[in-house]
Amino acid sequence: MTLLILVSSLQYTLKWQDCGFYEICLGILPPPVENLKSRCCWIFFIKQMQKGVRLYVEAIKVIMTIPIQTTLICQVTTILVHYIINNRNIYRFCSYAGGTPRTTKTIGIVCGTVGGGLFMVCFAFFVWHKRKRRKQARESSELMRSGSSMQSYSKDLELGGSPHIFTFEELEVATDGFSASRELGDGGFGTVYKGKLQDGRVVAVKRLYKNNYKRVEQFLNEVDILSRLLHQNLVILYGCTSRISRDLLLVYEFIPNGTVADHLHGSRSADRGLTWPIRMNIAIETAEALAYLHAVEIIHRDVKTTNILLDNSFHVKVADFGLSRLFPLEVTHVSTVPQGTPGYVDPVYHQCYKLTDKSDVYSFGVVLVELISSKAAVDMSRSHSEINLANMALNRIQNHEVTQLVDLELGYDTDSETKRMIDRVAEVAFQCLQLERELRPSIKEVVEVLNCIRDGECPAKNMNKKASLKEDAHLLRDMQYSPDSVIHRFHSQSTNHSAASNASGL
Repeated sequence: MTLLILVSSLQYTLKWQDCGFYEICLGILPPPVENLKSRCCWIFFIKQMQKGVRLYVEAIKVIMTIPIQTTLICQVTTILVHYIINNRNIYRFCSYAGGTPRTTKTIGIVCGTVGGGLFMVCFAFFVWHKRKRRKQARESSELMRSGSSMQSYSKDLELGGSPHIFTFEELEVATDGFSASRELGDGGFGTVYKGKLQDGRVVAVKRLYKNNYKRVEQFLNEVDILSRLLHQNLVILYGCTSRISRDLLLVYEFIPNGTVADHLHGSRSADRGLTWPIRMNIAIETAEALAYLHAVEIIHRDVKTTNILLDNSFHVKVADFGLSRLFPLEVTHVSTVPQGTPGYVDPVYHQCYKLTDKSDVYSFGVVLVELISSKAAVDMSRSHSEINLANMALNRIQNHEVTQLVDLELGYDTDSETKRMIDRVAEVAFQCLQLERELRPSIKEVVEVLNCIRDGECPAKNMNKKASLKEDAHLLRDMQYSPDSVIHRFHSQSTNHSAASNASGL
């Protein structure tokens, strides 16, 4: 028999009957309470039922002890009623008032119910545990199919080496148990924590989201890509956990100065630390990193200011290669489901599912506009047609309204050299954002022109013939073509495209 007693105060109102004969109402606990706490049972004082009769109910077997002040449920297996009638001690067992005098049947029903409940709980736990094991086995098999083991990557490495394998436990210690105070940020694939290894190195540890069904693919992809690469403007991968780790973790060098997005329009923007010369260098170093990737047949596919990290000297470290793709030079495009960040995704890639190196060029064009404007790539507070910064830039540049686009605090109105460079960078961005991929420059050409702009060495033959820029002239003053219909190709010192009679290049 099971009794459930709800303890909410020193007052109790529970109805019992002695084999169906006597109704017993529980009253106030008798003092001293201290004595009750030291016992393995509760004793309840029963109010007087009839003259000359005092009743005590003793819970002989108690499963759990309950503080009197706490509202909890106590399970009691046996209730004994002690009658004192005319100084004679009479003991009888009691059953719950909701039951029946047929105590055997009552006990059977209760035991059956409790047993059935326990069986269901055990069965549910068994099913959950089996599914969890199956999921872990599936993830492990995916890892084995994709790379067999982390050491197998070393066969394909070009410039890098096989990544170091960390244990989950040492990274857990390094991040203080993945403490919230250690969080550096989170993104589409996982949360990044600051950690300190036993050898003293400060690192960034990315913990991939467990609810991301592509996390294994992205994990392997990033390890594979970064293990191949070695460039001063790409983040360094120190290592990762193995395929059998309880969590998939990636360990990078720690870049202390935040992201470009933080400095432009985020948590560090109030510092105004990104002067125009620094922004110009950021543009060049980012373009050089992308040019290196494209040279080794890799498309980043998620170029954005939150993936461009800065060290204490404001040098660039491009990060986050979870979406990157190997791109054989002999093919014109790769057909794949569009992935990336809204505001940066190439419209042609989004519409036609065709990924090329020009998709990175489009995203980099958005980054250039952010650098000259300090505006976010997507801002819902802007007018409907200008929520996307790319649309705003094309509109402003086309209508000779660059002044309304650029961040005037950079010195656009006060320094002629700064104005010259910003105007030229706006032209480069305009070319990168063309809807027709054939009209976009290669990232290699972009690097060359950006260096020319910084050094002031761009030859006159590369200037727009119909819209020649003077120091105080509006950008693209005589441009007659919309961004959708510009037909000229991009000119650089390393290429010699033949242009149409009305075409012009940077």
